[in-house]
Amino acid sequence: MRRGPRFRRNRGPDPGEGTFDPEDTQKVKHTRIGIWDLYEEVEPRLKHVPGYFRSRLETFHEVKHSVPFILRMFKEIGAIRACWWLLAGYLIITLVLALVPAVELWYAGLLLKIVQNAIAHRTVDRNLLFQVAASRLICNAITRLLQHGQGLLYKPLNERIRQHYAIQSFHARARLDVPTYSDSSVLRQLDNSTTSSRSSVAWNNVLTILHLVSTGVELVSQFSVLFNLLRDQRDGTLLAALSFGHTLFRRKVGQKSWSPSGVWAATTRDPDYLRSLGMARVVNQQEHRKELVAGGMVDYLVSSYRGAAERLGNQAMDFYEAFSTHKLTDRLNLTGFLSDPLRELPQIVFTLRAVQYPSDIPLSLASLNLITQTTSKFSRTLFDLFEQTGSVADNLASIRKLYETYSIPNIVADGVTPFPEDQQKLRLGVALEFRNVSFRYPGSQKDVLRNVSFKILQGQLCVIVGANGSGKSTILKLVARLYDATEGQIFVNDQDIRTLKLADLRRATSVLFQDYTYFPLSIKDNIALGDPENAHDDHKIRDAATLGGATEFIERLDEGFDTYLERPVDDIYSALPQGTKTLFGRSVEYSSIRGAGGMRSHSKGLSGGQMQRIALSRTFMRDDGVGLLCFDEPSASLDPVAEHDLFERLRKLRGNKTMIFSTHRFGNLTRHADLILYMDNAVILEEGTHNDLIKQEGGYAKIWNLQAQAFLP
Repeated sequence: MRRGPRFRRNRGPDPGEGTFDPEDTQKVKHTRIGIWDLYEEVEPRLKHVPGYFRSRLETFHEVKHSVPFILRMFKEIGAIRACWWLLAGYLIITLVLALVPAVELWYAGLLLKIVQNAIAHRTVDRNLLFQVAASRLICNAITRLLQHGQGLLYKPLNERIRQHYAIQSFHARARLDVPTYSDSSVLRQLDNSTTSSRSSVAWNNVLTILHLVSTGVELVSQFSVLFNLLRDQRDGTLLAALSFGHTLFRRKVGQKSWSPSGVWAATTRDPDYLRSLGMARVVNQQEHRKELVAGGMVDYLVSSYRGAAERLGNQAMDFYEAFSTHKLTDRLNLTGFLSDPLRELPQIVFTLRAVQYPSDIPLSLASLNLITQTTSKFSRTLFDLFEQTGSVADNLASIRKLYETYSIPNIVADGVTPFPEDQQKLRLGVALEFRNVSFRYPGSQKDVLRNVSFKILQGQLCVIVGANGSGKSTILKLVARLYDATEGQIFVNDQDIRTLKLADLRRATSVLFQDYTYFPLSIKDNIALGDPENAHDDHKIRDAATLGGATEFIERLDEGFDTYLERPVDDIYSALPQGTKTLFGRSVEYSSIRGAGGMRSHSKGLSGGQMQRIALSRTFMRDDGVGLLCFDEPSASLDPVAEHDLFERLRKLRGNKTMIFSTHRFGNLTRHADLILYMDNAVILEEGTHNDLIKQEGGYAKIWNLQAQAFLP
């Protein structure tokens, strides 16, 4: 499949609501950078504001919107067991560490006074000198101890906060229904709020805020000490201003921008670049290797790749590299010319002062060294704070994005009516009616159901038959309210399905879909999840496995019911001898990219039929309290004998429950059906019992006869 150019969203300030249209020349600025086209959104109010200041205004605007969520975060953290005490201790240590540079600067000032007295009076205060030296050593020791204490508090704080928000995020994702979770904008919103398993968005924000506070304390304390030092020094203020100015210009010249700020997008339409990347994927990805070799494509691909590379020349680079290269052209400017003279000015001032006052050369030299070092460190800290405002805004915005995921509304709205009013009625089954129901999947323009109407009475066995894609599975999805009908109404026991509480409806309904899933858990857990309320009942799990026809092959597995269908954690190992084929009872993967192409394998090589029996067992877990059983192609992966056994078990277990089957294979099941719905191309064409439809000699009868002939001699 050919892949076109893609837009890659940077992790910058949240763009908020609305759309970004690269073609809107009034709001979007276009820049050509080599083979790339850059489109940057420009807020009309900030159109004439220089780019650097515009990005800062956008950043502060982002921080302002994040403040309420930060307050909510601290309130939640305060409710976590013992977190306030740990956080208070961490804050105190952080603030003390922030004061250490100012203390060290103060002692440096004392050393300067010792030098000044030595020059003026030819004496050295040895006691003061010893106190200064000892105090510097004590400061270093205290710093080490405080950093160690900070490290001890870091782990429990991180783990408790991470665990709290991991549970919250898990619930936020788990509660989303199928159409909502399929929405690309929702998936992007969830991805933007996700952090690594080693930390959490909340803890990162705590660290960010503590960093801002400690930096502010550090700057204020250093500025106070520096001001006191400079008051009595000849030309001290001038030297500090010149040193600060040099740092400012040097930082401005040395700034490197790796990506634009604000809302932007970039794409390339260069055919050679796109083609060369596509050919590189063909060569690099394992999934293409078989056809590459068998098709004799090597010479052609090499020749084509070489030609594209030669035509591209030095423009074959990704966007971020191209952007940073493009920015280098702006480096030669006035600030660049001013930076070098400013670096020399403090030395010039010192030289002139030394000529004028030769006796003060030692003191002036010490003052110059102290002032330049202190102002450089002070200014670096200050500008680091300003330059980090972008990342600070990102961190603060991340907690807002996290909390917003907690309130993502589901597309399928919950009802308010309990179901059923009388639990005993479920033993008689569930009545189901579709009235002029039409449905199309989100984003599609094609109806998969069109004006469908039918009625299933309590306790009836209904079989929906038809070719693949005729709409059979969609009916079951609407019954389970994975989606809501686009048009028409669905009634359960004469009540509109939209008015029923979703939890009650799904508790009273059991559905096995054709595209059933298995979970990266043990076989035991996979079956138990059919009835979470009885997930710890081992006896019921084994009974369900027996009903699903899975017990025999499960017990032959080395780990039995504890066998994992897919391990949720990969084994980790170094380079192994090539003769090592298995490790920990599993095959060794020598590929540098494990699981290429997103392929999954069952840990014990279970067949499709065995996997389907596990899914059936999960369905049988929830037998009590269920009035409607739905099976979507339940025998698709079963052999004829297993299929016959399955249907016999289902018929015997049926009792008075309502059952709905969808299948494209006609057989003994349809003979016993109370109602058969024959579908084709999104509509119901025929309806009745097996004998009724055979007499009609329509589509059902034709397919029945075709399938029957396949078993005749």
